[in-house]
Amino acid sequence: MRNHLVALAALCCAGCASSPAIAPVDAFLTSVAAHCGKAYVGRIVANQLASATPDPFEGKTLVMHVRGCDDPTREIRIPFHVGDDRSRTWVLTRTATGLRLKHDHRRQDGQPDAVTMYGGDTVDAGTAQRQAFPVDAESVAMFKREGLNASLSNTWAMELVPAKTFVYELSRPNGRLFRVEFDLTTPVEPPPAPWGADG
Repeated sequence: MRNHLVALAALCCAGCASSPAIAPVDAFLTSVAAHCGKAYVGRIVANQLASATPDPFEGKTLVMHVRGCDDPTREIRIPFHVGDDRSRTWVLTRTATGLRLKHDHRRQDGQPDAVTMYGGDTVDAGTAQRQAFPVDAESVAMFKREGLNASLSNTWAMELVPAKTFVYELSRPNGRLFRVEFDLTTPVEPPPAPWGADG
Protein backbone atom coordinates (compact mmCIF):
# COMPACT_ATOMS: atom_id res chain seq x y z
CA MET A 1 0.00 0.00 0.00
CA ARG A 2 2.80 2.38 0.94
CA ASN A 3 4.50 1.76 -2.43
CA HIS A 4 1.24 2.59 -4.21
CA LEU A 5 1.02 5.91 -2.32
CA VAL A 6 4.62 6.79 -3.20
CA ALA A 7 3.93 6.04 -6.87
CA LEU A 8 0.75 8.15 -6.79
CA ALA A 9 2.62 11.08 -5.22
CA ALA A 10 5.31 10.82 -7.90
CA LEU A 11 2.67 10.93 -10.63
CA CYS A 12 1.05 13.99 -9.07
CA CYS A 13 4.40 15.78 -8.89
CA ALA A 14 5.11 14.88 -12.51
CA GLY A 15 1.77 16.37 -13.50
CA CYS A 16 2.62 19.56 -11.64
CA ALA A 17 5.98 19.79 -13.36
CA SER A 18 4.36 19.62 -16.80
CA SER A 19 2.40 22.84 -16.10
CA PRO A 20 5.02 25.48 -15.23
CA ALA A 21 3.89 28.80 -13.81
CA ILE A 22 3.52 31.62 -16.32
CA ALA A 23 6.54 33.95 -16.44
CA PRO A 24 5.96 37.38 -14.85
CA VAL A 25 6.59 39.18 -18.16
CA ASP A 26 3.96 37.04 -19.88
CA ALA A 27 1.50 37.57 -17.04
CA PHE A 28 2.11 41.32 -17.32
CA LEU A 29 1.66 41.32 -21.11
CA THR A 30 -1.52 39.25 -20.77
CA SER A 31 -2.91 41.76 -18.26
CA VAL A 32 -2.20 44.64 -20.63
CA ALA A 33 -3.71 42.72 -23.56
CA ALA A 34 -6.95 42.35 -21.61
CA HIS A 35 -7.48 46.08 -22.27
CA CYS A 36 -7.01 45.91 -26.05
CA GLY A 37 -9.28 48.40 -27.78
CA LYS A 38 -9.92 50.43 -24.64
CA ALA A 39 -8.76 53.91 -23.65
CA TYR A 40 -8.29 55.47 -20.21
CA VAL A 41 -7.65 58.93 -18.78
CA GLY A 42 -4.58 59.52 -16.63
CA ARG A 43 -3.29 62.07 -14.18
CA ILE A 44 0.20 63.05 -13.07
CA VAL A 45 0.79 61.66 -9.56
CA ALA A 46 4.51 62.50 -9.28
CA ASN A 47 6.67 65.08 -11.03
CA GLN A 48 9.74 65.50 -8.86
CA LEU A 49 12.68 67.60 -10.05
CA ALA A 50 10.58 68.85 -12.92
CA SER A 51 12.36 70.77 -15.67
CA ALA A 52 12.44 74.55 -15.53
CA THR A 53 11.16 74.62 -19.12
CA PRO A 54 7.38 74.46 -19.72
CA ASP A 55 6.10 70.96 -18.99
CA PRO A 56 4.30 69.50 -22.04
CA PHE A 57 2.10 67.33 -19.79
CA GLU A 58 0.82 69.82 -17.21
CA GLY A 59 -2.77 70.93 -17.71
CA LYS A 60 -3.34 68.56 -20.64
CA THR A 61 -5.80 65.68 -20.95
CA LEU A 62 -3.72 62.48 -20.81
CA VAL A 63 -5.15 59.40 -22.53
CA MET A 64 -3.66 55.96 -23.14
CA HIS A 65 -5.21 53.72 -25.79
CA VAL A 66 -4.33 50.01 -25.89
CA ARG A 67 -4.60 49.90 -29.64
CA GLY A 68 -2.06 47.71 -31.46
CA CYS A 69 -2.98 44.15 -30.54
CA ASP A 70 -2.52 42.13 -33.74
CA ASP A 71 -0.39 39.62 -31.80
CA PRO A 72 -0.68 40.59 -28.11
CA THR A 73 1.58 37.73 -27.00
CA ARG A 74 4.42 39.32 -28.99
CA GLU A 75 3.74 43.07 -29.27
CA ILE A 76 1.29 45.66 -27.95
CA ARG A 77 1.22 49.29 -29.08
CA ILE A 78 -0.20 51.89 -26.69
CA PRO A 79 -0.59 55.44 -28.02
CA PHE A 80 -0.22 58.06 -25.28
CA HIS A 81 -2.12 61.23 -26.18
CA VAL A 82 -1.20 64.52 -24.50
CA GLY A 83 -3.99 66.94 -25.32
CA ASP A 84 -4.09 67.18 -29.13
CA ASP A 85 -0.53 65.84 -29.39
CA ARG A 86 -0.72 62.34 -30.88
CA SER A 87 3.02 61.89 -31.39
CA ARG A 88 3.73 59.23 -28.73
CA THR A 89 3.24 55.46 -28.78
CA TRP A 90 4.60 52.98 -26.26
CA VAL A 91 5.66 49.71 -27.91
CA LEU A 92 5.86 46.64 -25.67
CA THR A 93 7.59 43.66 -27.29
CA ARG A 94 8.21 40.18 -25.91
CA THR A 95 11.86 39.21 -26.36
CA ALA A 96 13.62 35.88 -25.85
CA THR A 97 14.64 36.94 -22.35
CA GLY A 98 11.96 39.37 -21.21
CA LEU A 99 10.16 42.50 -22.32
CA ARG A 100 11.23 45.55 -24.31
CA LEU A 101 9.75 49.06 -24.12
CA LYS A 102 10.30 51.52 -26.96
CA HIS A 103 8.88 55.02 -27.46
CA ASP A 104 7.75 55.58 -31.05
CA HIS A 105 7.66 59.36 -31.59
CA ARG A 106 6.19 60.78 -34.81
CA ARG A 107 5.75 64.22 -36.29
CA GLN A 108 2.29 65.35 -37.34
CA ASP A 109 3.04 64.31 -40.93
CA GLY A 110 3.63 60.77 -39.67
CA GLN A 111 7.38 60.76 -40.19
CA PRO A 112 9.65 59.60 -37.33
CA ASP A 113 10.87 62.29 -34.95
CA ALA A 114 14.62 62.90 -34.58
CA VAL A 115 14.34 61.28 -31.14
CA THR A 116 12.35 58.08 -31.48
CA MET A 117 12.33 54.35 -30.70
CA TYR A 118 14.25 54.87 -27.48
CA GLY A 119 13.79 52.71 -24.38
CA GLY A 120 15.25 49.53 -22.97
CA ASP A 121 14.84 45.88 -22.02
CA THR A 122 14.00 44.31 -18.70
CA VAL A 123 17.05 43.00 -16.84
CA ASP A 124 15.21 40.79 -14.35
CA ALA A 125 11.94 38.86 -14.14
CA GLY A 126 10.01 41.73 -12.61
CA THR A 127 6.52 40.85 -11.44
CA ALA A 128 3.12 40.31 -12.99
CA GLN A 129 2.27 43.87 -11.89
CA ARG A 130 5.52 45.81 -12.53
CA GLN A 131 8.19 45.75 -15.23
CA ALA A 132 11.20 48.11 -15.39
CA PHE A 133 13.22 49.08 -18.47
CA PRO A 134 16.70 50.63 -17.96
CA VAL A 135 17.90 52.70 -20.92
CA ASP A 136 19.68 50.64 -23.59
CA ALA A 137 22.94 51.42 -25.40
CA GLU A 138 21.20 52.38 -28.64
CA SER A 139 19.11 54.97 -26.81
CA VAL A 140 22.12 56.32 -24.92
CA ALA A 141 23.90 56.89 -28.23
CA MET A 142 20.90 58.74 -29.64
CA PHE A 143 20.48 60.88 -26.52
CA LYS A 144 24.18 61.84 -26.68
CA ARG A 145 23.84 62.70 -30.36
CA GLU A 146 20.84 64.92 -29.66
CA GLY A 147 22.36 66.57 -26.56
CA LEU A 148 19.86 64.98 -24.16
CA ASN A 149 22.40 64.15 -21.47
CA ALA A 150 19.83 64.16 -18.66
CA SER A 151 18.25 61.07 -20.25
CA LEU A 152 21.39 58.92 -20.22
CA SER A 153 20.41 57.26 -16.93
CA ASN A 154 16.68 56.85 -17.60
CA THR A 155 14.72 53.91 -16.29
CA TRP A 156 11.14 53.54 -17.40
CA ALA A 157 8.60 51.33 -15.66
CA MET A 158 5.03 50.22 -16.12
CA GLU A 159 2.69 48.96 -13.42
CA LEU A 160 -0.71 47.37 -13.78
CA VAL A 161 -3.11 46.60 -10.94
CA PRO A 162 -5.88 44.62 -12.67
CA ALA A 163 -9.23 46.39 -12.86
CA LYS A 164 -7.75 49.37 -11.01
CA THR A 165 -4.76 51.32 -12.35
CA PHE A 166 -2.04 51.43 -14.99
CA VAL A 167 1.09 53.50 -14.30
CA TYR A 168 3.77 54.84 -16.63
CA GLU A 169 6.94 55.95 -14.85
CA LEU A 170 10.24 57.62 -15.66
CA SER A 171 12.99 57.80 -13.02
CA ARG A 172 16.64 58.82 -12.79
CA PRO A 173 19.24 58.34 -10.01
CA ASN A 174 19.31 62.10 -9.34
CA GLY A 175 15.81 61.92 -7.85
CA ARG A 176 13.84 62.66 -11.00
CA LEU A 177 10.50 60.84 -10.84
CA PHE A 178 7.61 61.25 -13.25
CA ARG A 179 4.51 59.06 -12.89
CA VAL A 180 1.19 59.09 -14.72
CA GLU A 181 -1.61 56.94 -13.28
CA PHE A 182 -4.50 55.83 -15.48
CA ASP A 183 -7.90 54.86 -14.08
CA LEU A 184 -8.82 51.44 -15.48
CA THR A 185 -12.25 51.47 -13.83
CA THR A 186 -13.69 53.97 -16.32
CA PRO A 187 -12.93 53.47 -20.03
CA VAL A 188 -13.38 56.52 -22.26
CA GLU A 189 -14.06 57.02 -25.95
CA PRO A 190 -10.93 55.93 -27.86
CA PRO A 191 -9.03 58.90 -29.33
CA PRO A 192 -8.07 59.27 -33.01
CA ALA A 193 -5.19 57.19 -34.34
CA PRO A 194 -1.70 58.34 -33.39
CA TRP A 195 0.26 60.23 -35.99
CA GLY A 196 1.78 57.88 -38.54
CA ALA A 197 -0.65 55.01 -37.87
CA ASP A 198 -3.11 53.56 -40.37
CA GLY A 199 -6.78 54.12 -39.58
